[in-house]
Amino acid sequence: MSAPKNSSAKPRGLSARVKKLLGMFNGDDHVLILIAADPDALGSALAFKRLLWRRVAGVTIASISEISRPDNQAMIRLLQIPMEPIEKIDPRAFSKKVMVDSQPHHSPRFPEPPYDVIIDHHPPIDKQQAEYEDIRPTYGATSSILTEYLQGARINLSQRLATALLYGIKTDTDSFGRPALQEDIKAFQFLYAKASQSTLRKIEFSEMRIEDLQPLQDALKSFVMRGHRLFVHLGQVASADNLVQIADFFLRVATVDACAVSGVVGQKVVVIFRNAAPRLNAGKMAQKAFGRLGAAGGHRAMARAEVPLTAIMSQFPGLDHDKLGLRIRQMIQFPNAQKRTPRPE
Repeated sequence: MSAPKNSSAKPRGLSARVKKLLGMFNGDDHVLILIAADPDALGSALAFKRLLWRRVAGVTIASISEISRPDNQAMIRLLQIPMEPIEKIDPRAFSKKVMVDSQPHHSPRFPEPPYDVIIDHHPPIDKQQAEYEDIRPTYGATSSILTEYLQGARINLSQRLATALLYGIKTDTDSFGRPALQEDIKAFQFLYAKASQSTLRKIEFSEMRIEDLQPLQDALKSFVMRGHRLFVHLGQVASADNLVQIADFFLRVATVDACAVSGVVGQKVVVIFRNAAPRLNAGKMAQKAFGRLGAAGGHRAMARAEVPLTAIMSQFPGLDHDKLGLRIRQMIQFPNAQKRTPRPE
């Protein structure tokens, strides 16, 4: 019972898809929804929970990642999204496992496959990992896909749910500055009239804390530019969210087409990629540089790698922490940053 991985079905054809999906669940099921918490994942998880309302015995949303970004914290608080850290959950206690806005190979912290359901918009791997898969890598956000499911199920959305999904689409498409489909735009338009704009503004304005300014200051002092590519290594940081904030910040600089921001979080090296150059693919760069050492991947515009620090140190015996940033930069190997003559249209 597997949906096509690269489906682009229109809402009018979703009734059969919704029936197939909901037919997998019964009233005795206890369902675990697993996410790596960001706005798109949070909105998608809340939508899936709504799809199962009164259809199952219970639904629990669990995140493998710490919720430390202030905008994510504000989203959870203002929209009252119920969620547990994965450490407090025993996946074996649930009769069904669902994953939205991610796939098992994205992080070793996810429980091992198989899953019952995976709905996502990131590029898939060849191996099927769930009984029901709906993976659409051309979509800009998983929240758009879940909006279509809600429409197909003829569910009236609450203001709270509409706001969560709208924010998920807005963040993952960077307000449609990243690749997206007409379906994403239609979902956004559908949700816009139902969402709370004042709540949305409050969430969006909750971007940084005072303690986040120090890593940004460190990055401004130590970044390296090669052509229109930027790299910075921050050493030990309290949270990977600092790296995400800094990567997003640098991509707003007019002369930066792509950037990679790395740091050590606990015992892991985390690298955040952002890209606006048409000839580059952030996901492929992350996979090529770090895929053999840990979890790495993403889209053309944004990607992430998480590698055990010991894996890099063992690759380069004698490497000290002072030279770690240089070695990571060498591993990334941004393609030639020299200006090229555009091809004729």
